[in-house]
Amino acid sequence: MQKGLEKSIKQAEFATNLAQYWLTPVAIVLTLSIIGIPLLLLWLPIGGIFTRRYIANMSTELTDRKLIVRKGIFTRTENTVPLDKITDMALIQGPLMRFFKLHKLTIETAGQSGSGALLNLTGIIDAAHFRSLVLAQKETLNQLESDSTADENNDTYVITLLQEISDTLKRLENKASL
Repeated sequence: MQKGLEKSIKQAEFATNLAQYWLTPVAIVLTLSIIGIPLLLLWLPIGGIFTRRYIANMSTELTDRKLIVRKGIFTRTENTVPLDKITDMALIQGPLMRFFKLHKLTIETAGQSGSGALLNLTGIIDAAHFRSLVLAQKETLNQLESDSTADENNDTYVITLLQEISDTLKRLENKASL
C-alpha cells in the first residue's frame, strides 16, 4: 500500500442532543443560584448558538493509518493521531451522559506529554462501535507492518544466503582452475 494515499474507513457522526448535554450543567448551576436565573435567559439562547456551531465544526475520521479529529469555532484545531501510536481508548459515561445516552471516548497515545487523554470525543453516535473499528484497524495495521518486517527480514536472509552460495561457487571455480 502506498503511504501517500489514505483510505477513509469511517466518518464519525455526533448525537443531536450533544448541545443539550453541554448546556445542561451550566443551566443547573444557574438555576440553583437565585441571581443566576436571569442569566439563564441569556445562557440558553447564546450558549445554544455557540454549542451548535461548535458541533457543526466537529469531525472525526478514521482512515487506514490514522485518526483525524477537527474542532473549534474561533481557533480551529486538527489532531492527526497515527493508529500505531494509540495506547488506550476508553469509553466513559457519567450519570448525566447516561441520561442523554451519550459516551465520551478518550484516546491516549505513546509519547504524549502531560497526564490524561490526548483527545476526548463526546457524543459520537455508537461510540463503542467506532472504538472497535479504530482498534480493529490498529490491529490490521500492526499485522501488515509485522508482515512487512518479516518480508524484509526474509529478503535479507535470502540475499545473505545467495551471497554465501556465490562465494562458495567462486571458491570451487578457483580450486577447479588450479
